[in-house]
Amino acid sequence: MGLLWGIDLGGTKTECVVLRAGDKEILARKRTATPVEAGYGAILLNIRRLMHTVARENRFPLPQTVGIGTPGTLDRETETLKNSNTTVLNGKPLLKELEDTLDMKVILENDANCFALAESTLGVVRKVLPQAQTVFGVILGTGVGGGMVCDGRVWKGRHGIAGEWGHNPLLENGDACYCGRRGCVETVISGPALERFYRQQSGCRRSLKEIVSLTPTDAAARATLERLVFFLGKALAVVVNILDPDVIILGGGVGNVPALYEQVPAALSAWMFNDRLTTPLLKPALGDSAGVLGAALLQA
Repeated sequence: MGLLWGIDLGGTKTECVVLRAGDKEILARKRTATPVEAGYGAILLNIRRLMHTVARENRFPLPQTVGIGTPGTLDRETETLKNSNTTVLNGKPLLKELEDTLDMKVILENDANCFALAESTLGVVRKVLPQAQTVFGVILGTGVGGGMVCDGRVWKGRHGIAGEWGHNPLLENGDACYCGRRGCVETVISGPALERFYRQQSGCRRSLKEIVSLTPTDAAARATLERLVFFLGKALAVVVNILDPDVIILGGGVGNVPALYEQVPAALSAWMFNDRLTTPLLKPALGDSAGVLGAALLQA
């Protein structure tokens, strides 16, 4: 029986999945906390330990190849990871050291690309618009990222940063970003950025989920939602004007806000170079499974 192994390496959790190669059925799935505070070496060993546990508990042989989704991108020239908001990974030869630690071939890919690949192949795009050729997958959560899939394949770009719209400039002289610049999309419409804006407006500390629930009665909550809709539309218009995708998927925690699917198309249309928007904005179908499933699909 052919098996596809995938790992989703996140800043808070590391997850492993094993799929049957033919029908992509999930045969095993297990997650553990990512030991970021323990350092880079501990993260590598944690992945090895997780894979060995999954193999032992399910009586699977360890694979010869594994797909791994990670925040950030492998730099082709230096062969080190860059642009990861799990900053302990930046500057490290992650691919080589993963292969040495795991003693197998590793296919390393950005986690947003894994998300887009899974939703294109197994998720909402397959169900709603199977003829789509170009898919843009958005991650709206603690950070803001994106992944591109063209004709069923991940599109990396020359520098490996295709889809990284979260670090386009959005607000001149805006808040500082971990990337070293100011006013990036991520500093305006990520979950923490929106919660910070609400706190500045109201003096209260609330989660984004709470803020959204308060919009009928709370002026600061309405202002926060209006800020999200306006700037999300403006930021996505740049993507549409350049890439003109067949479909956009809104993933991550912020993507769970129902108003986005009703209000963002008009906000986006105001900035795009066309007289109307026909690109559907879709809610992902795979939930938090998309990243790890996409990692496994890197081998398919």
